[in-house]
Amino acid sequence: MGRTLFEKIWDAHVIRALPGGWDLIHIDRPLLHDLVGPDALAQLRTRGLKVHNPELVFATIDHTVTTRPGRTNEAPGPHVEKARSEAAAAAIAFFDVGRQGQGIVHVTAPELGIVLPGTTAVCGDSHTCTNGGLGALAFGVGSSEILHVLATQTLRQRRPRQMRIVCTGQLDAAVSAKELALHIIRQLSARAGIGYAVEFAGPAVTALDIEGRLTLCNMSVELGARCGMVAPDEKTVRYLQGGAYAPKDDAFDLAASHWLSLQSDEDVVFDAEFTVRADEVAPMVTWGTNPEQAIRIDERIPDPSAQGPGAELGIQDALDYMGLEANTPIEGTAIDWVFIGSCANARLTDLRSAAAVVQGRHVADGVTAWVVPGSEKVKQAAEQEGLRQVFESAGFVWREPGCSMCVAANGERVPPGQRSISTSNRNFVGRQGPGARTHLASPAMAAAAAIAGHITDVRNL
Repeated sequence: MGRTLFEKIWDAHVIRALPGGWDLIHIDRPLLHDLVGPDALAQLRTRGLKVHNPELVFATIDHTVTTRPGRTNEAPGPHVEKARSEAAAAAIAFFDVGRQGQGIVHVTAPELGIVLPGTTAVCGDSHTCTNGGLGALAFGVGSSEILHVLATQTLRQRRPRQMRIVCTGQLDAAVSAKELALHIIRQLSARAGIGYAVEFAGPAVTALDIEGRLTLCNMSVELGARCGMVAPDEKTVRYLQGGAYAPKDDAFDLAASHWLSLQSDEDVVFDAEFTVRADEVAPMVTWGTNPEQAIRIDERIPDPSAQGPGAELGIQDALDYMGLEANTPIEGTAIDWVFIGSCANARLTDLRSAAAVVQGRHVADGVTAWVVPGSEKVKQAAEQEGLRQVFESAGFVWREPGCSMCVAANGERVPPGQRSISTSNRNFVGRQGPGARTHLASPAMAAAAAIAGHITDVRNL
């Protein structure tokens, strides 16, 4: 019987089979950010241990660093300062403010070629699964597991079950990978992927550019999955060529040949398989307090009384928190804030998509709109293309790279009771600040809302 892409990578990294169905696997790339990494490094040091392979560990600051325009490399904060000192003590690569590698770890790792197809990568962050868009096996781990990986370059893990989601047909030109992800989560549920490693396949997936695939895999954890993957192809090779940490010259050609061999076998049988029709995907937005609670822009907000047993209370709680009424259109809902950023949608193609919508227009009165590039590299490229000027001319605030308002760990928050449309990946209660009401959407849909002053169909602008 054939093997899945996941199984091929997993099997290549198994050091030893352990009792009880566990494996000890080799981890190629431990990734660190300022919220978890510094404490792990400090614990390692206090135990008298050293980082096993410092040259394979990469750290950045993203969660707690300010994205205030004009910040300097002296950006303060206890997490930031501890990240600097611990990274220096451990002699690992550290991307500080102003360096090309600074930014959201799940944006910088792929764009720099730190994570490569067929490699394993872990980080103390659930959205590490983003890197699966390159054909890597990447997943989030806890702080104690990070400590173990730093000390040994290994990790004890139980092999998950295998799921494939085949996306047939093609997406409409006005629809992005973000909508495809929300559509899948809505259709299958936010718990469908629990216990699974998910491979996304089919013509609609292969048609996505690499940054779209990264977005799709980013939200596999919102499906409940441990990780998401897309098999590498020629697009992957082109994306990685020239990356600062990717192989060079003949070594790159040799690596690319191996990457292209990483495909699920034709005769493989997955533990679960689903088909999604891409031509049924439309511009979408969430209405509730988890990513599954999403609807097409032309649909009405669900009625709790029309739902199945047990669902009514949760839906009503979400409506109450969000300040919405059942059976009313989501289109036309007034918004106060727009956030274009996060590890889901802060790459160059995302900013281009949003800029195309706001070009020649202006943010509506009463709306505060932010653009937070995902990395220093994205920021510089966008500025060279003139995207910063497009956004600022339209009334957006152009900020420095970081996680910012996605998780609000750096104090950048939506005020209580105010409504945000955000390109991030989570709309949980209080995610963007206590009492904040978050609607998830694509960059184009978020940009359209900024111009209109309310949630609107980007196709009508």
